[in-house]
Amino acid sequence: MKLLKNSMLLLIVCLVISCSTAEKEYKTMSTTYANDTHSYAKPNEAVAKHLQLDIDVNFDQKIISGTATYTIENYAGSEIVFDVKNLKIEKVTVDGKAVKFTLGANDAVLGQSLTIPIVAKSEEVAITYETTDKTEALQFLNPQQTADKEYPFLLTQGQAILTRTWIPIQDSPQIRLTYNANVKVPKELLAIMSAENPKSKNENGHYSFTMKQPISPYLIALAVGDLVYKEISPRTGVYAEKSMIEKVHYEFADMEKMVNTAESLYGTYAWDQFDVVVLPPSFPFGGMENPRLTFATPTVIAGDRSLTSLIAHELAHSWSGNLVTNATWNDFWLNEGFTVYFEMRIMEALYGKEYANMLASIGRQDLSEEIKGFRDQPEATHLKLNLEGKNPDDGMNSIAYDKGYLFLRTLEETVGREKMDAFLKEYFNKHAFSTMTTEKFISYLNEELLQKNNIDFNVDTWVYKAGIPGNAAKIKSDKFKEVDYAISDWKHKTISAKEVCEKNWNIQQKIHFIRNIPEELYVGTFEQLDQACDFSNATNSYIAMVWFEQAINHDYHGNNVDAQMEHFLMTVGRRWYVSTIYKALKRNNRLDDAKRIYEKARPNYHSVTVNTIDEMLEVH
Repeated sequence: MKLLKNSMLLLIVCLVISCSTAEKEYKTMSTTYANDTHSYAKPNEAVAKHLQLDIDVNFDQKIISGTATYTIENYAGSEIVFDVKNLKIEKVTVDGKAVKFTLGANDAVLGQSLTIPIVAKSEEVAITYETTDKTEALQFLNPQQTADKEYPFLLTQGQAILTRTWIPIQDSPQIRLTYNANVKVPKELLAIMSAENPKSKNENGHYSFTMKQPISPYLIALAVGDLVYKEISPRTGVYAEKSMIEKVHYEFADMEKMVNTAESLYGTYAWDQFDVVVLPPSFPFGGMENPRLTFATPTVIAGDRSLTSLIAHELAHSWSGNLVTNATWNDFWLNEGFTVYFEMRIMEALYGKEYANMLASIGRQDLSEEIKGFRDQPEATHLKLNLEGKNPDDGMNSIAYDKGYLFLRTLEETVGREKMDAFLKEYFNKHAFSTMTTEKFISYLNEELLQKNNIDFNVDTWVYKAGIPGNAAKIKSDKFKEVDYAISDWKHKTISAKEVCEKNWNIQQKIHFIRNIPEELYVGTFEQLDQACDFSNATNSYIAMVWFEQAINHDYHGNNVDAQMEHFLMTVGRRWYVSTIYKALKRNNRLDDAKRIYEKARPNYHSVTVNTIDEMLEVH
């Protein structure tokens, strides 16, 4: 009996400790919020902590309507301020009583402030609203724009500051909140969110969601379509349209292995479930790391798992970005640089160091090209940015991703991998569910890694100066050396184009080859290469993109390449891919061709892509 009592007591103690640990795991760390010039919110005065979202998705009118109800904490304010852009605000209540609200002046980038009066004891603010046809985060697609071409589709994209265009919210990445949602959609469709999700449709089209871990506003995401789910493991799986589900399931079969590898590097996965939904081709990014439900482009479905480093990248965001988040968009490199580093470590662990080095080498080439493009704006190549007065999308380029990665890789090679891994694991653990500024990170880096190990490292040069410091790690790839030798042999006509194409190269080697075709190559040789390799009809979207760019650069028009390029631009909405091609057309005095194609393709693109190409081609 005494043994039983002791056992029961031990069980109770364990349960109490477990509950306490769980609460601590999801509780945001107390903080003084940084000045975020991309949000009107004043979180040091009053801040939202939980969202109850009740909305109706209307495909006929192409709007979302409903109420966003917030549980708030009032620290010292007589008002709470939200961000809105192109929304109709119909009514606001505070603790159930209607109040007068104020909408500020409209800014083309930031939208408007929504100011709501509160008192010291105010606990709940409810905002009834409706989206408009100018809502940038939403893309309503007709059936012809989907894979199965039977039902319409809706997707959202909140990063960087577009969540305010479909939900009135305090739209700063440092403001973390939990949420519940009730979403009504047509009964033929399935709704899924960055939350706990259904695996199949129900009979009435009413779906409820819970996100119990606090996340940043840009990570709130919704997709609605004729989707099905297929499990990969108990905690991983994929959503896609029926005609694509088997292809997607095959392509992403290593997802559970990726999660296990990531956990072995930097600690327990904190989001319970890791699923991926493959969206229609208009989705503007390769992937978006919405917690529990990564959004992905169909351009990574290559049939041979050759482009799945994207999934490793979005998974890595579960630590760098979702768990420890950049406080402002000026600190964006803390999100993406860390994620690329983590992605490369996952890929190395699963597929070998040489494979990871090929990926990193391509990123290094991207970085060199990006820096060339910023020759007149050297400040844009700093890791820590000053984006005040600009769209934060301006900072979403290779500097944050690849210079950030190179900084961390150089740091690793300086301090040693064992110390670097221990540092990063503790960094993610200690700062879980909190946000980070560049200055705070540098202080932590100095105290916890550099000073403890008596290491001198030029951190400020990397972060606050232009270009690439001289001590940058050198990324070497033996597989790419093989390609370089072949390029040299082909250039000097010791091997033929046919022999080049018969080499047993992987996708990364082919990309490296195409991107490094000699500038002096004359059209006749280019045509021979295309006849031998048939790059103009490539089914791998990455190869197609880099080939079209080279065809434009070399004024090549054979093998129906112009028609294939136009078809690509008409059917793919991934911003990186299409902007690369439009930029090449503009650079090579084919602006009329670019505008002609874009006029037809523009309705198929998400607003994120449209905004970029409009500016590039000076379309108004």
